[in-house]
This record gives sequence, structure tokens and C-alpha cells, in this order.
Amino acid sequence: MVRAGKLSLDDLKTQLRDADLRATAPRLAVLRCLHEADTPVSHAELADKLAPEGWDRATVYRNLNDLTDAGLARKRDLGDHVWRFELLRASDTHGDAHPHFVCDECGEVSCLPEGSVEIKTTRNTPVRLKERVHEIQLKGRCERCN
Repeated sequence: MVRAGKLSLDDLKTQLRDADLRATAPRLAVLRCLHEADTPVSHAELADKLAPEGWDRATVYRNLNDLTDAGLARKRDLGDHVWRFELLRASDTHGDAHPHFVCDECGEVSCLPEGSVEIKTTRNTPVRLKERVHEIQLKGRCERCN
């Protein structure tokens, strides 16, 4: 599924330059794909998507890490030992951490809507949980696999 409102090439270049990154062709391609994705995507998924454009797996991986290091993307392992990447957007209201749903059957990962998971702390809640939740993930079977 593709997000509404594709960015122009100039918009992508500006976003990279604002993050102090050179606007190279492979970096623009990776950033474009992250903008188009509506769920976290793995390196393999992006590499497969960009292979017809001539970008090899190592180039895609290097650029994913560059975007992550520059604060344009986040990198997460959602418990299945697969790194997934997603674009950080200025409009994100969930900031650094937001909940994900991972299907045990097919492995599909989806972002859960804002407010769909609420953590209530009690007197016996560990201090670390009260201070900051780093990642929330729910596992089960998606609608397709049920």
C-alpha cells in the first residue's frame, strides 16, 4: 500500500540535505521507498523492490543505515531477528516508539493506530517502564491468516 501524497524529487533532496546528507541517486531511491511504505519494511523487501532500478543489496543497506543515523528513519527488530525500517516523519505524534502488530503466521508487520494501546502504571510498575517505553509489539494472527 502506498501513502497518499508522494513527494517530488526536489522535496526528497531537500529532506536529505536538511539532514546533512548528500542527495545521491541510491539514497533518494531508498528514501522514496520509505515514504511510499505504510508499514515497517525489511532490508530484503526494499532491496527486492529497488533491484530493477539497478541498486544492489549492500547499497540499499548502507543507505538505510545512513538514513537511520541521520534521524530520518528508525530501525527495529520486532522479535523475529529481522531489522525493519520506517520513516520518521515530522508529523509523527507517537515519536520514537509506537505499537506494532506482528502476525505469527505470515510475519506481516503493521503499525497500530495512535491510542490503540495504553499502558497504565501501578505502584509496583518497574521504574524503567514508568520513565519511558521503548517498544510495544503485539503478536497474533492477522485477518488474512485467521
